[in-house]
Amino acid sequence: MKFIPNSVAFGRHQTFAVRYGWLSKGFQAVKKNPSVLRSEEAIEVLGVGKNMVESIGYWLRAFQLIEPDSYKPTEIGNLLFSTNKGLDPYLEDEATIWLLHWLLVSNPEQATSWYWFFNCYHKPEFTGQEVFTALSDYVGDKVKNVKRPAANTLKADASLIPRMYTQSRVSNRTPIEDALDSPLALLRLITPMVGERGFQSKAAARPGLPIGILGFAVAQLFETKQTEIVPIEDLMYSRDDYPAPGAVFRLTEVDLLTKLELLVECMPGVFEINETAGIHQVLQSKHVPLHTFIEKHYALSQEGEAA
Repeated sequence: MKFIPNSVAFGRHQTFAVRYGWLSKGFQAVKKNPSVLRSEEAIEVLGVGKNMVESIGYWLRAFQLIEPDSYKPTEIGNLLFSTNKGLDPYLEDEATIWLLHWLLVSNPEQATSWYWFFNCYHKPEFTGQEVFTALSDYVGDKVKNVKRPAANTLKADASLIPRMYTQSRVSNRTPIEDALDSPLALLRLITPMVGERGFQSKAAARPGLPIGILGFAVAQLFETKQTEIVPIEDLMYSRDDYPAPGAVFRLTEVDLLTKLELLVECMPGVFEINETAGIHQVLQSKHVPLHTFIEKHYALSQEGEAA
């Protein structure tokens, strides 16, 4: 979760944005055979070309659904996408997409550019060229003791980030493959600017963000930092090379605080909000397994459907 200067990854997606069906289908193929993505069999099993197989393998690692080295399913991968017991094996709940977004951009080791964009790049309006320039500056300043990526590699990442988070503008000349939106486009965390060749990524209320998913992100940050108290400012803005839920989900300060208050109500006895020496903080009073936050959301969602 913490950015480490010599543990980074750029341009491993083969220029393909993640697509609907890739994560669930790819995960379930790996669940049956952990070595499938590194075999010729993958082309037939997944029904895509060799480059897309490599891309699917990369995205499964980047979204923390399989282990980077062994390719075995992770705990969160099993929780979400297992065919028999998974909470959302066919990616039908928008909450899963919010969770996947957090898993991606809190993974600087496998998805460095995505971590950087949502945690460190705060320009609300930008062009693809501006993202590329800023990313290049960040890499030049922060990436140490490893071979730095080529400019074309960074340019591929810089162009793919907005493409993954915005809905396609389809024309008669748009190839079908390029018109298939990434599921992350549903979140509207990046939107095209009307009439201009640029994008927006602004803080907003995000009513679609489930409290359980925010709770998972907050609890995971506490667990990784091995602390029981975190200033709300650190949950809003990335500090000490850790991801920040407020920045990742593009929340305003007011809306982050509102959602944290709802989280305290939703999980009584787990979190508290207090003020010490004028600093608002979140205190974790009781530790619960991370999956508890996710499972509670899906349980409540199913109860709502049943009602």
